[in-house]
Amino acid sequence: MKSLFGNKKAVAILVIPGLAVMLFAIAIPLFISLGLSFVKWGGFGKMTFIGFDNYARLATDATFWRSLYDVLLLILVTVFIQNVAAFGVASILTKMHERSSRILRTVYFIPATLSLVVVTKLWVNIFHPTYGMFNKLLSLVGLGSWSHAWLGDPKTAIWAVIWIMIWQGFGWALLFFFGGLMTVPAELEEAARVDGASRLQLVTNVVLPYMMPVLQSIVVIDVISSLKQMEMVYLSTEGGPGNSTQYIALYLYQRAFKYAEYGYGNAISVLFVIIAVALTFGIQRIFKKSVEQI
Repeated sequence: MKSLFGNKKAVAILVIPGLAVMLFAIAIPLFISLGLSFVKWGGFGKMTFIGFDNYARLATDATFWRSLYDVLLLILVTVFIQNVAAFGVASILTKMHERSSRILRTVYFIPATLSLVVVTKLWVNIFHPTYGMFNKLLSLVGLGSWSHAWLGDPKTAIWAVIWIMIWQGFGWALLFFFGGLMTVPAELEEAARVDGASRLQLVTNVVLPYMMPVLQSIVVIDVISSLKQMEMVYLSTEGGPGNSTQYIALYLYQRAFKYAEYGYGNAISVLFVIIAVALTFGIQRIFKKSVEQI
């Protein structure tokens, strides 16, 4: 091993391909995007340098701020509702018989294996105001007055879209939590019970601190996934009605490719990267402080 790392040619052969991929697939496109964010361009023809005008426009763009609000709302729901539910279900599954646990884990994970197109089309049909199964079930149980155009009303569309995302992503959260819980040493839990710890104290003082790296990974994945949500929104509502279900990634796509505002779309993408990096580092610092306090 020492001789391998002492050979500079061998190190270069191992490192250069990875660096080349990062350079051409990540670094160069980012710099190109940054450059295009300072111009007005429709994708063809003359480019006009406009400085920071695209960024100034972002500051007063109500649709952009709505898309950022929807992203933050999705982050909060996934972190504090989906993850709590997934952790609870995973905790139950770890106490069940292996065969039953395996069957239920498979059932919960099935939505995560389905195509995004299939999942979205399924729920668009379920939420359909005329022939949708959801409204028919409401009528069947005597709640027909609650029937609604769930994806057609700005007040309910955002929650319907979030539900589709949660339904499809719940299996991944469950898988991570189940894997993390299975690594917690039984000796720690037994020692805590001997010391008189309640179930809540066992979870908050033993299980969660031990799973801190897993929790950090889950939260980072949730944040990144929320930021890049596009396909499900595009296929279900296209950001409507009235921009009530806009997300940054979808809005970026619409400005650049639907309205041919490549300069403005790249300004959104630059801010998109900054927000993603800032949130990721912020989460890492929060978890680092939490670990230090344990």
